[in-house]
Amino acid sequence: MAKSVHAVDYLAAPAKHAPEAVNVVFGNDAFLKRLVLSALKKNSLGSDDAGFSLAVFEGEKTVLKDVLDELSTVAMFGGGRRLVVIEDADEFVSRNRAALEAYADKPLPTGRLILEVKSWPANTHLHRIVAEKGLSVDCSTPGAAQLPKWLVAWAKQSHQAALEPGAARMMVEMVGPELGLLDQEIAKLALSVPEGTAISAKLVSERVGSWRARTAWEMIDATLAGNLRGALVQLDRLLLAGEVPLGILAQISSTLRRLAAATRLVLSAEAQRQRVTLRSALAEAGVREFVLGKSEQQLKHLGRDRGRQLYRWLLEADLALKGDSALPGRLILENLLIRLAARQTR
Repeated sequence: MAKSVHAVDYLAAPAKHAPEAVNVVFGNDAFLKRLVLSALKKNSLGSDDAGFSLAVFEGEKTVLKDVLDELSTVAMFGGGRRLVVIEDADEFVSRNRAALEAYADKPLPTGRLILEVKSWPANTHLHRIVAEKGLSVDCSTPGAAQLPKWLVAWAKQSHQAALEPGAARMMVEMVGPELGLLDQEIAKLALSVPEGTAISAKLVSERVGSWRARTAWEMIDATLAGNLRGALVQLDRLLLAGEVPLGILAQISSTLRRLAAATRLVLSAEAQRQRVTLRSALAEAGVREFVLGKSEQQLKHLGRDRGRQLYRWLLEADLALKGDSALPGRLILENLLIRLAARQTR
């Protein structure tokens, strides 16, 4: 029985792990999941017309029959093989476990299936079938001891930047085990050093966790209190100080991801007819005890509808700032702040 491959190893050499008829992407790190899903899509489709062969479903609303219909349909474009991705598929898997076991044992030759889940227990029959015949990628956050080494390799692989080991350790201590946030910090720092110069611990100490970070926290606190004017004043301060929009997004993403994770925990519990308090969900999402009260008020300000969209909004802003949009970086950030600061609509 083949073991799951960790996302760090998978991303280092995706070609060594070819997509199978059934693929599972699981774990708690949204950043790693996004990268793995992107690589799986590219390796599964590949051609210029690949978009015609891709279908994406939301697990909570998806009916198994629609998924099987997509998998059994030969596409007119994109090489003739369908790729079906089911996002947030935990509830979908629970509802259709027996049928998915049968499908994973004898999959259709016309398509590939990707299940994106948070939990993937090893004691299930479906896990065993996928381990034997499919591909599963573990997207759990690497341990604190492994993070600095990963960070050095990732800086070189993704940002063509040399990161000193001491600087990597300092970043992990200052930022925490937030891979998406660490990636955005490296992107910001890579712009600050001449070509061929390594990112040093001194530069990290100057640019990470400085007054700029405090200003960014004040900006997001004002935003989530509904004070858009105050948030825009802080945004002006950051931009005038030379902070790049991508770096600003990096500094506020950690807070917003924790609120997004807490929202998912609440919604998941409700779907299973269980009760969970906002405070306990926030604690489980990694919010520190001394800011639980403030974070609870922020989550109440957002509400469930905006809370469940936070991951998507952050991804859209990140991609827009990296070139997917022609809008100025300031305007991209302003649009995000406006979405977050507005009063709830009923």
